[in-house]
Amino acid sequence: MSKIIDLNCDMGESFGNYKIGQDEGVIKYITSSNIACGFHAGDPNVMRYTVKLAKENNVAIGAHPGLPDLQGFGRRNMDITPKELKNLIIYQIGALQAIAKAEGLSLQHVKPHGVLYHMAACDKKLGQAIIEAVLEVDKDFILVWLANSEIIDIALKLGLKVAREGFADRAYNSDSTLVKRSIPGAVISDPDLIAERVIKMINQQEVETINGKIIDLQIDTICLHGDNINALNVIKAIRKILTEEKIKIAPLYNFIN
Repeated sequence: MSKIIDLNCDMGESFGNYKIGQDEGVIKYITSSNIACGFHAGDPNVMRYTVKLAKENNVAIGAHPGLPDLQGFGRRNMDITPKELKNLIIYQIGALQAIAKAEGLSLQHVKPHGVLYHMAACDKKLGQAIIEAVLEVDKDFILVWLANSEIIDIALKLGLKVAREGFADRAYNSDSTLVKRSIPGAVISDPDLIAERVIKMINQQEVETINGKIIDLQIDTICLHGDNINALNVIKAIRKILTEEKIKIAPLYNFIN
């Protein structure tokens, strides 16, 4: 059976006069885009521009909802109830969904952003709130979630399609969570090292943690952070090694059922 992987990237994270990421270059090499919905980053103009950019490059689009924290880029913890989170997710999905419809497109997936992603992966009540929000908007959406998280099992039981995500440019803890960005070595920027990690994730279904332990990791999609200073070189290195290894690259809707 041939191997297949989706390459996703967080995009549309500029807002107003602030430019973040290398969207125009990176989008030529990915298959799915996670577009910020205006809370942690992005604004209506950036959202529509990014949707158009994805359309021009035949890249699938998904909502990338985050906590309402522009100043902290959605990477600071917030005390939030499951009910508040559910409505926050629905609101952001709806905003991007309307812009996509105006461009003649539909959303493929939903992927929570930043610290919200990790809060919900560790808190079942928050995770379920996100799952319920996605199901209430559209049962055909794919939820992109951290591989090995218990939330994946909950989502599948409730009838939601899930794509298991691995991170090319982030270090892992032994429990399959990501190392906090404040810890040295949490973010990896060397393109060759990242490409080697990606191949190991796909071919051997494992990854080395920050403390040298090897853990199992089955993935459907690889994430690259658009705000990584070396993002364009990284995605080029990943595409090159995937091509050499004859691994098919395709958007999630092609193989997540």
